[in-house]
Amino acid sequence: MSDLIDTLNARSGMLCTVGAGGKKTTLYHLAGLRAGRVGITSTVPVAHFPAALGVHEVIAGRDEIVERVVEAATEYRVIAFAHTDVKKSRYGGVDPRTLAKIQREAGFDVVLVKADGARMRWIKAPRDGEPHIPDGTTTVVPVVSARAIGEPLSDKVAHRIDQLEAVTGAKRDEAIAPEHIARLLTSDDGALKNVGEALVVPVINMVDDEELEELAVGAARSALSLTDRFDRIVLTSNRRSDPLVRLVER
Repeated sequence: MSDLIDTLNARSGMLCTVGAGGKKTTLYHLAGLRAGRVGITSTVPVAHFPAALGVHEVIAGRDEIVERVVEAATEYRVIAFAHTDVKKSRYGGVDPRTLAKIQREAGFDVVLVKADGARMRWIKAPRDGEPHIPDGTTTVVPVVSARAIGEPLSDKVAHRIDQLEAVTGAKRDEAIAPEHIARLLTSDDGALKNVGEALVVPVINMVDDEELEELAVGAARSALSLTDRFDRIVLTSNRRSDPLVRLVER
C-alpha cells in the first residue's frame, strides 16, 4: 500500500489536494500510510477530523496555533491542526503563510493540506482566489470523481458550474464526458491553477468498478495527450483498503 505514497510523491515536503470527489479521504489515506512525522491541515474551512483518523489534534486561534503545533510535535508523530470553529462541525482554514512557518518549525516530514472546498460534489473548477496553495508546495494533487462521468452538469454533482462550463466546454445539463474531465485536468484555469512549480499528480477517484475504470482510463489518456505538465494520472477507489486501482502513464 505504500506505493500510493511514492506515486503521489508524499514522502516529504508539502502536498496539497484540490478539486472535488475525495480530497480529504486521499489525505487521510496518505496519513495512515506514511511513517514518520506528519501534519494534516487545510487552508480553507474543513469538517472536523474524523475520530477514526486516530491522530492528535491541535485546534487553536490564529495567535497561538504555531506555538501549539510546534509544542505538540515534540510529543506526537501525526498531528491534525486547524483554527477554531467557523461554523458548527467546521474548523477554520490555516493561512498559507502561517502554514509555511509551521512546516519549518514543527519538523514534519510531510504536511498534507486540503487547499480548496467543493461542498461534497464530484467535480469542480476554481473561481477567482482559489485554490489556496501555500508557497513552497512540492506536490499538488488535483482530484475529480469518475462518478461524474456520464452525469448531467448540474448542482447535484458539480461545484462552480459557470467555471466548469468555461474550462471544459461542457454546458449545463449536458452529460459530462471523459474529454471534459481531460480539459479540466489540463487547464491553467482548472486543475492547474496556482500550482506554480510543484509536481502535479492528478487523481481520478471513485473508480469503484470496471465500467468506471474504463471511463477513467479514457479520461486519463485524453488528458495526457493534451499536456506535458504531468506524466501520470492515478486511479483510486476509497472503497478498497489499498485505494490504488491503476496508474495511467504517458
